[in-house]
Amino acid sequence: MARRAEKPSGGTRHATIREVAERAGVSVATVSRILTGSYPASPATRAKVMRAVEELDYVANGHARALQGTTRKSIAIIVNSVISPHYAHVAQGVQTQAAEDNRLCQIGTTGGDAERELAMVQFMREQQPEAVILVGNVAVNDEYRTRMGRYAHALAAIGSRLVLCGRPPLGPEIPAVVVEYDNAGGAFAATSHLLSAGHRRILFLGRRPGYTTPDARVEGYRRALTAHGVPLDPDLEVDGTFERYEGYRMMRERLTAGLGDATAVFAANDQIAAGARQALLEHGLRIPEDVSMVGFDDLPPAMDIDLTTVSQPHEELGRTAVRLALGHAKQGGPPPHTVLGAHLVMRGSVRPIVIR
Repeated sequence: MARRAEKPSGGTRHATIREVAERAGVSVATVSRILTGSYPASPATRAKVMRAVEELDYVANGHARALQGTTRKSIAIIVNSVISPHYAHVAQGVQTQAAEDNRLCQIGTTGGDAERELAMVQFMREQQPEAVILVGNVAVNDEYRTRMGRYAHALAAIGSRLVLCGRPPLGPEIPAVVVEYDNAGGAFAATSHLLSAGHRRILFLGRRPGYTTPDARVEGYRRALTAHGVPLDPDLEVDGTFERYEGYRMMRERLTAGLGDATAVFAANDQIAAGARQALLEHGLRIPEDVSMVGFDDLPPAMDIDLTTVSQPHEELGRTAVRLALGHAKQGGPPPHTVLGAHLVMRGSVRPIVIR
């Protein structure tokens, strides 16, 4: 009969890794390496260690159960933040689909820091999930491509998959599943809506050169202007990040310098739109009577402020990421790349130009 480690008083206590090593007749280092899957031990040595783990009820290291094939399958998601409505809705989609597929869901945050992202990917990899889903706007450069390549190949080596969610593909040589939005198409539709209402001087808030999401939205904005024969004006494009306070700052600074002949605002996301709206109202300007406005995302607070905006299927993005990752595991072949469509939701923040 298996013996348990006991307290001096006779009650049970947790066994230590040293006791597992003594029971198996191997070193502590050997036990640790076998349980983390990083040691090419002989079948006999591995069997002795696993038998000692079972007899002593050693439960401190979940990898022992993983090696016995009794862990629950899981999906990991790594986002910049769980406070942002965008990331929260995508994460909810991942969680919902993972639950439907009888998988557990692990979540980690990076704050947009590359070093923390690396640490999170390494930690998630140790848990041996079926997929690691990375979500978040990024600056795509050679260092980023190299880093993603390392992640993708390291995960593939353990039978897992890297999923780039809301990020662009990085080429066929990187074994990563990709699911993204049509940011450029959505921005084209939003800008075209303003142009069809007679606006020709449209302020773009939220340009951030080198970052994938704002770059794609600027591209769609410019493409719509060109398609309607409106000259591009770099002075109408304002740099800033995707936070509400940044929308307020950008709009305040532009109002202080003079709005000029701009009659409409395209905010690169709804958070920027909310901040810009506050600045306009404080300046005594009304929406849409004085200035028309469109946003992007269709997340809170878009409905609350009656904002015309581009709707993106955030939860469906997360669900699709899980489905594609699990489907690719079964079917094999080249990693899939899917682009989800966006559509314009028209509310009350746009007014046609009245020609006097």
